[in-house]
Amino acid sequence: MEPKPREEGAPAAGGGSLEEAGAPRQAVTEVMALFTRFGKTMLWLMPIYLTGYFGLSVSFLVFGLLVWMGWKVQRESKWKRLRDGLYLLENEETLTKERTSKSLPAWINFQDLERAEWLNKVLRQAWPFVGQYLEKLLVNSIAPIIRNSNNHLQTFAFTKVSFGVKPLKIHGVQVHSGADKRQVMLDLHISYIGDCEINVEVKKYFCKAGVNGIQLHGMLRVILEPLIGDMPLVGAVTLFFVRRPMLEINWTGLTNLLDIPGLSSKSDTVLMDTIASFLVLPNRITCPLVAELHVAELRSPLPRGIVRIHLIEAASLESKDTYVKGLIKGKSDPYAIVRVGTQVFMSKTINETVNPKWNEMYEVIVHEVPGQLLEVEMFDKDPDQDDFLGRMQLDLGEVMKNVVVDEWFTLKDVERGKVHLKLEWLTLYSDPAKLEQVLLINNSIVTQNSEEPSAAIMVVYVDQAQDLPLKHGSREPNPLVQASLLDKTFESRTVYNTNGPIWEDAFTFFVQNPNQQELEIQVKDDDRQLSLGSLALPLSQLLMSPDMTFDQWFPLEHSGRNSQIYLKIIMRVLIPDAIDLEKIPRARKFTMEKVQGSSKSDKINVTTTKLVEASGVGSLMHAPLPTESSAPRSVGTEGVIRIHLMEAENLIAKDNFMRGMVKGKSDPYVKVRAGAQSFRSRTIKENLNPKWHEMYEVIVNHVPGQELEFELFDKDVDKDDFLGRLKIGYKDIMKSKLMDEWFMLNDVKSGKLHLKLEWLPPSTNSVILHQVLQANRTIFTQNEVEPSAAILTVYLDRAHELPMKKGKKLPNPMVQLTVDHTTFKSQVINSTDLPIWEESFSFLVKNPNVDHLEVQVKDDGHTLGTLTIPLSELLASKNLTLDKWFPLENSGPNSQIMLKVILGILVSDHSSELFSIQSMDQGPTSHEVENLSFSASASDECEPKPVSSLVEDPSSHSVGSFASEHNVNIPDSESASSELDLRQRMNRKMDVSESPQIKLTLLYSMQHGKLLLVVRSCRNLCLHSKEIPDPYVSLILLPDKNKVTKRKTSVKKKTINPEYNETYEFEVSMEEAVKRTLDLTVKNSVSFMSKEIGKLQIDLSQLDLTQERTQWFDLKEE
Repeated sequence: MEPKPREEGAPAAGGGSLEEAGAPRQAVTEVMALFTRFGKTMLWLMPIYLTGYFGLSVSFLVFGLLVWMGWKVQRESKWKRLRDGLYLLENEETLTKERTSKSLPAWINFQDLERAEWLNKVLRQAWPFVGQYLEKLLVNSIAPIIRNSNNHLQTFAFTKVSFGVKPLKIHGVQVHSGADKRQVMLDLHISYIGDCEINVEVKKYFCKAGVNGIQLHGMLRVILEPLIGDMPLVGAVTLFFVRRPMLEINWTGLTNLLDIPGLSSKSDTVLMDTIASFLVLPNRITCPLVAELHVAELRSPLPRGIVRIHLIEAASLESKDTYVKGLIKGKSDPYAIVRVGTQVFMSKTINETVNPKWNEMYEVIVHEVPGQLLEVEMFDKDPDQDDFLGRMQLDLGEVMKNVVVDEWFTLKDVERGKVHLKLEWLTLYSDPAKLEQVLLINNSIVTQNSEEPSAAIMVVYVDQAQDLPLKHGSREPNPLVQASLLDKTFESRTVYNTNGPIWEDAFTFFVQNPNQQELEIQVKDDDRQLSLGSLALPLSQLLMSPDMTFDQWFPLEHSGRNSQIYLKIIMRVLIPDAIDLEKIPRARKFTMEKVQGSSKSDKINVTTTKLVEASGVGSLMHAPLPTESSAPRSVGTEGVIRIHLMEAENLIAKDNFMRGMVKGKSDPYVKVRAGAQSFRSRTIKENLNPKWHEMYEVIVNHVPGQELEFELFDKDVDKDDFLGRLKIGYKDIMKSKLMDEWFMLNDVKSGKLHLKLEWLPPSTNSVILHQVLQANRTIFTQNEVEPSAAILTVYLDRAHELPMKKGKKLPNPMVQLTVDHTTFKSQVINSTDLPIWEESFSFLVKNPNVDHLEVQVKDDGHTLGTLTIPLSELLASKNLTLDKWFPLENSGPNSQIMLKVILGILVSDHSSELFSIQSMDQGPTSHEVENLSFSASASDECEPKPVSSLVEDPSSHSVGSFASEHNVNIPDSESASSELDLRQRMNRKMDVSESPQIKLTLLYSMQHGKLLLVVRSCRNLCLHSKEIPDPYVSLILLPDKNKVTKRKTSVKKKTINPEYNETYEFEVSMEEAVKRTLDLTVKNSVSFMSKEIGKLQIDLSQLDLTQERTQWFDLKEE
C-alpha cells in the first residue's frame, strides 16, 4: 500500500515545519558570517594596533595604505582588461560591424594571412576535451615531478584545474613555401583570452596560490619536418614563438602579492624570461612522432646566418637629468639594450651626453628570416629607476636581403632621438680553406667593448653516453654534461639514476680562431663535484674532417674503461657576404699596428698594405709573402699502426655436404678496416685454425674514437658466411705500444684471432735509419709486404705567381704528389695564380735513402710546374723537416710553392730488439756510441721483447738476395757483415724467444730498507692442453719456513703472454737479502688445482741489488 503524500502545511516527520527545520542552519550561517566579518575587521585593525604597540611612525601606516591602493588599482585594471577581452571575444562580429560603416566586399583578400574559421570551429568543439587532457597532464604527470623535485614540495597538489569554456583562437594562418621541400612551415597568429582557473596548494605550509584568467597574444610558428613516406607522414612537430608574446596573468591566493606595484613588472619580466627560455627562439619544443629521429638537431638546427651588429652612436637624445628641482635641465647618461629573441646585450653607459658614441659590436644567431626582430632600447641610467629614451625595431630579413645595412634609425615612443647602426649578414660555409682570409678580415675590426669577431660557429649535439662509472662504486650517477669553449660554458639537463644517459641537447658556440681553441667536455654528477669523465678536442681537427663535422663515439678520459660519449659537432666558417674573398690575399703574416691617438677610439695604421676598406674591399696591394707555412700543430704527429694478422682458432664450420648431413669446415679470410682504408687477407681452404702471417700498415692520427675492425668470413660460391668480428680502439694500441695476444671474436659462438699490433710513432733521430732498414730486411710475411722505415707528411700550403693559362687566363690549379707508387691529389682552386690549398697528405716510405717526393702543379691536364725533393735531403735537415718556398721547374720565372715536409723514422719493437742484442754482443764502436740511443737499459721500454713471429727461419733467406729482389741499396762493405750479423743474431734470438720466459725488475732500496720486486710479464708460456692457460705467478724468498714472504699475482685470463706490472716489497736487510733465493712458479689457475707451467730460482747473492736490473729470465718447464 503506497504512503499518502504529506499535505501542504502538514507538520514534518520530526514534529516541526520546514521553516522551523531550516532555521538552525540559517542561524549557524549568519553566525559564521558575523565571525568572518569580525575577523576581517580585526585583521584591518591589527596594523594600527601594532604600530601603536611598537611606537612606530604613522608613515608606516600611510605606506601600507599606498601599497594596498596600488595593489587594488592593479587588480582592477587587470580584471577590466580581462573583461574587455572576453566581451570582445564574445561580440566580435557585432563590434566589428559597428566600427565599420559597411561590410567589406567579397573580393577583398589579405595576401599574407589566410582566415582559419574552420580551425576555430574545431577548437571550439574540442576545447572541453583539450581541457580534460591538460587537467590529466597537470595532475598525473606534472604534479609528481614537482613533488619529487624538492623535499619542501612533497605535499604539493593541484586543488582545481579548469580551462574554462573560452578556447584558443587563431586569427590567421600564413604558410611559407620555402626552398626546403622536406618541411611545412606555418605561422599561427593566436590569441587566448581564457577564463581558466588553476589553484595549487602546499599543505605542509598552508600555502595556496593560483591563476584566474590568462591573456596570451603572439605569433606561433609550427614546423612539420621531416616529411616522410610512411604514416603519419610527418616525423616531428616543432613549436616556437619567433618574437616574445604578450602575456598577462591574473593571480589569486598568495600570488596576489605579485600584483603589488613594483613587484608586478618584475614578476611579469621573470615569467616572460622563463617562458622565453622554452618557447622563444632559439628555444623550441619538438614533439617526435616517429622513432629514431635526431631530436636535438630538430630542436637546435644550424642557423640561417649570423648578424654582426655594430652599435656606433646615437644623436639628439632627450635630456632626462635635471637639477634644482627641475629648474636646470641637464643631459642624460645613456646606454642601450640590444635584443634579438632571447639574445640580449647591454652597452656601456656614456655619462653626461645626449650624443653618445659606443662603437661596440655584438653577434647574434638568426634562425628564422623573415620574422626575427632586432630591438634596440635606450635608457638613461639613474640611481633609482632608469628613464626611457626610445626604441627601434628592424626585421632581420632586411639585413639578409641587403647584406649590409648602415643607417640612422629614428627612435620611437619619444619626441626625438636617433641611433646609428651597421648590420652585416654573415653566411655559413663548410670550406676550411676560407678560414685564413676571414681571420685576416677580422683582425682589421676594432671595437670599444674588446669583442673579438668570430671566424666560425660551432654546434655541439650531445646525444648520449655509455658505461659511465658508478657513483661511490655502487650507486647509479645522475649525469649531466658541461661543454666549454674559452670562458663560455653550457650545461645539459640532468638524467637521473643511470650510467647510460640520453640527453639529446645542443649547444652553440662562437669561435674566434679554430686553430688555437679547444672544446672541453665534462661529464659530471648532479652535485657538480664528482667527475664521471672528460674529453678535450682541439678544433683544428674539425678543420681536417669531412664537411667540418664529427659524428661518432668519443672515449672519455679519467672515466671507466669502456666509458664513451656520442657527439655530433658541426663547424661552419662565417663569411661576410659584402666582401669578395677572392680579392683578399691569404697572408698570415702582415704588419698592423694599433696607434693610440688623441681621440677616444683607437685607430688602425696598416704599415705595409691596406687590407680591408670600410666599404668592404677596395684596391688591395699584395701582402708580404710568409716565410713559413701555416700548418697547424697537429701536422706531422701522425704515426703508423703495424698490423700482424697471425692466425685464428676454433672458427665455426660453415661448409656442409649432403644437404647438411656431413659437417665440413670453412674457407676463412679476414677483412681489415681502418677508417677509409681496408685490406683483405688470402683465403685458407678447408681450415678452422687458419694461419695467415700477413702484415698491413695504417697511417693514423690522434682523433679520438677511431677503431680497427676485423671481420672474418667463410668464402663461398654465392654469399660468404659470417665468422665473427672484432674491434680494437686506436687509443688502446697507442697506449700499449705493443699488443700481442688472442682476441675472442664477437657475435659468434666460438672463435678467436691472434693479432700483433704495434704503434710506431715518428722519430726525428736520423742516425737510427740504417739499423731500422737492416731490421726490416729480416721480416718476411706471406703477403710479401715490405715494412716501412719512415712516414712522410706533406703540408701543401700555397703557390705564388703560377703561369697563366694560354698566356692570359687565370688557371685552375691542383697539385699531384707522388712517393713511390702512392699518389694523392689536392682540391682544385678556381681562377687564380695565387692558390691556397692548406691540405696535408701522408705517405709510407720504404727507404728514405732512395725514395723521393714528386710534386706536379696541374690545370686540366696541363702542367704548370714540377718539383722533385729527394728524401735524403730531409735526413740532413733539422728535425727532419723542410718548411719553405720551393722554386718550381718548367714554370714561370717567379713561380714557387710553399710546402712543409716532415719525415719520421718508424722504430718497431723488432728493430729495438735487434739493436739491443747487437750492443750486448759486440759493444759499441767509437762511431756507433751515439747511434745506440735505444739500446738495452734498465728501463722497461728499452728492454728486449719477443721478436716478430712473422719472421721465418733466417737461414733460409739471404739479406743480400732480399735486397737485390727489392732494389734496396746496401753498401758492399757492409753487405756481407750485416747479413752475417743479422742472421746470427736472429738465430740466437729465435732460440731465446721460443722458450717460456718471465720479465722481472729487482732493486734493493737502501733508503727504505726494502727489497723491491716488479713482476712485469711472461711470454711464450707452454700449452699442456688445447686450452689457453689462465696464468699467475707465485713467489717466495727462500728460506722461509713460515711463508711470510709468499706472494701471488693476479690471474690473467686466456693468454700465453700475460702482462702483470705488479710490485712487491720485502722488509729485509741488505745482509739478509743476499742470503736469500727468489723462488718463482708460473701456474695455470683451474677450478680445483693449479698446474705448474714453469719455475725459476734466482740466487740473489749473484746479483748487484744496489743497481736496478730489468731482464728476461728463462723458465724451466715441468
